[in-house]
Amino acid sequence: MRPVSIGQWSPWGLLLCLLCSSCLGSPSPTTAPEKRAGSQGLRFRLAGFPRKPFEGRVEIQRAGEWGTICDDDFTLQAAHVLCRELGFTEATGWTHSAKYGPGTGRIWLDNLSCSGTEQSVSECASRGWGNSDCTHDEDAGVICKDQRLPGFSDSNVIEVEQHLQVEEVRLRPAVGRGRRPLPVTEGLVEVRLPDGWSQVCDHGWSAQNSHVVCGMLGFPGEKRVNTAFYRLLAQRQQHSFGLHGVACVGTEAHLSLCSLEFYRANDTTRCPGGAPAVVSCVPGPLYAVSSDQKKQQQSKPQGETRVRLKGGAHPGEGRVEVLKASTWGTVCDRKWDLQAASVVCRELGFGSAREALSGARMGQGMGAIHLSEVQCSGQEPSLWKCPHKNITAEDCSHSQDAGVRCNLPYTGVETKIRLSGGRSPHEGRVEVQIGGLGPLRWGLICGDDWGTLEAMVVCRQLGLGYANHGLQETWYWDSGNTTEVVMSGVRCTGSELSLDQCAHHGTHVACKRTGTRFTAGVICSETASDLLLHSALVQETAYIEDRPLHMLYCAAEENCLARSARSANWPYGHRRLLRFSSQIHNLGRADFRPKAGRHSWVWHECHGHYHSMDIFTHYDILTPNGTKVAEGHKASFCLEDTECQEDVSKRYECANFGEQGITVGCWDLYRHDIDCQWIDITDVKPGNYILQVVINPNFEVAESDFTNNAMKCNCKYDGHRIWVHNCHIGDAFSEEANRRFERYPGQTSNQII
Repeated sequence: MRPVSIGQWSPWGLLLCLLCSSCLGSPSPTTAPEKRAGSQGLRFRLAGFPRKPFEGRVEIQRAGEWGTICDDDFTLQAAHVLCRELGFTEATGWTHSAKYGPGTGRIWLDNLSCSGTEQSVSECASRGWGNSDCTHDEDAGVICKDQRLPGFSDSNVIEVEQHLQVEEVRLRPAVGRGRRPLPVTEGLVEVRLPDGWSQVCDHGWSAQNSHVVCGMLGFPGEKRVNTAFYRLLAQRQQHSFGLHGVACVGTEAHLSLCSLEFYRANDTTRCPGGAPAVVSCVPGPLYAVSSDQKKQQQSKPQGETRVRLKGGAHPGEGRVEVLKASTWGTVCDRKWDLQAASVVCRELGFGSAREALSGARMGQGMGAIHLSEVQCSGQEPSLWKCPHKNITAEDCSHSQDAGVRCNLPYTGVETKIRLSGGRSPHEGRVEVQIGGLGPLRWGLICGDDWGTLEAMVVCRQLGLGYANHGLQETWYWDSGNTTEVVMSGVRCTGSELSLDQCAHHGTHVACKRTGTRFTAGVICSETASDLLLHSALVQETAYIEDRPLHMLYCAAEENCLARSARSANWPYGHRRLLRFSSQIHNLGRADFRPKAGRHSWVWHECHGHYHSMDIFTHYDILTPNGTKVAEGHKASFCLEDTECQEDVSKRYECANFGEQGITVGCWDLYRHDIDCQWIDITDVKPGNYILQVVINPNFEVAESDFTNNAMKCNCKYDGHRIWVHNCHIGDAFSEEANRRFERYPGQTSNQII
């Protein structure tokens, strides 16, 4: 019997057809499905990909025809009504701009306006059934609470037949045994169907199909494969085919969006004269496993990247930032979709996009918004090659920053490490697996010098997000049967994908403090803070003050003056201070809190305040070659919310021994006229210098991004006046702009700040 051919349908038309049982050749139901009262014969379903069972694009069947809803004027109240129609108790959110993919057919409703109390969507106001000026790029979706209505009969809710969707894809190596290096980059294509994993017939298999499969598996591209070898190998093996006639354009983010032909259960002849489809993928730079792959990627011309991700808890996710005119900025989420997100992911060496995020889901950026209304076909090599709209400040805000979650290769690194003894799966002693060619065993890590950066790598490797704390003592956590310390001297930069990429002592273990109580531990979290200094304010407020020594006793007590001040003729004379204001924003997704609890804060009688962090910022004057000639530091005199964005309320206030911290969306302002908000430059000679400010310099508190914690400025000092200019965050400029900054640190502009 020949397989059913439905390849001529569009991807979404295919899914609609599959809803009809006659497409499968199965008998029709003997009884008509019961309609819910109040729905006027309407039927509902959730569709699209990727999604969970309680979310998706809303589709309505009216008069026998399926259609969608336009997102114009769509609200959470409308989502509540629709979720109840679908059998859920309420909505937790809604989506716009065809987040779950564009539908087909009619757009039944536009400008839908509900109060949220209606029994049926037909009771809501709208432009009327079938009256719309929208396209399917504006299809609305809902996210319902995963809780069903009591006694709900879902006979009016049609779900896409699960056995006709491809949810998962994998590559199975056809040759070789034993421990293979991960990720697997070449093998037979297998798709997961209700009966298990099935192979795909290679009839008509194309490079476009391979491109989509590689993207789903976390690889940016595909390469040609020796099909003759695999066909010869296939003659000796038995095969289980479940899919054939795959026809992808190559821009799809998932194989289920391609035109597919499935075999029927009673087909006796499958893939005559054919063989299983084979795909070979090219891994991105982070995942190159063989020396040949690494050499090949190193030989390619490496231009400066113009796209990056910020603020993501896991590799391959984050807020999208692009480089324009040597300055990094964000992308507005208008018309942001899976095609544009996939272009970003592949450009960065990952696979296709798993999710296109809107509404600053990965935190808000700061500064310029460079692009809006990006519309990619999916074939572009870079986001900059996609049609887009240049933006003005009035067009978009950082609350609309776009983000992505990319498909990543499976590397298995999470199996080589584990946490034990903690109160939750997100914390515990760190145990690593060692053994190599011998028997595998678990061991502990020496706690010496263990800190936030090392803990960040552990949490990332386990897929648990960020590190709240890196602990050097874990005596309060039971280590179970694991008592051997097998790793010491671990030092990480914080960007590694696994702990074995960090420097350590190797097979030789040397601990200053022995015993299981002094072994490394972590506490992980899905969110973290992210501090950013308002660099323009430093430039605007910098000035020199000659301050009499008799006014500096408190500052001297808190070690805020240069060493030479100790030998000064107190209380006579003065110190020359470079003063400026600093405004520190929290742009992350968690409040910034001091590492130490209030029980250990130190009261300073002189200024009448508590210090919650010993060192909060470093202030340095550097020569052009990086030599430090003057320094200042400031403890967290008082971490509090000075001001906040319009929709954010203050939470932290220092008065009356209050809680200290910086809320997400708020900032802490240290004015130029408070003690220690300066650098003592009394001993600095005239010349060209670099002013550098570093927040959270010792990584005491976890942040989602430490690369934006340093600010640099050019400054020219003539012995009487100082000019501060070109202030910017360390990662806000391009690499070339930073090189120019350091090569030419002093300019002769006589504008006095």
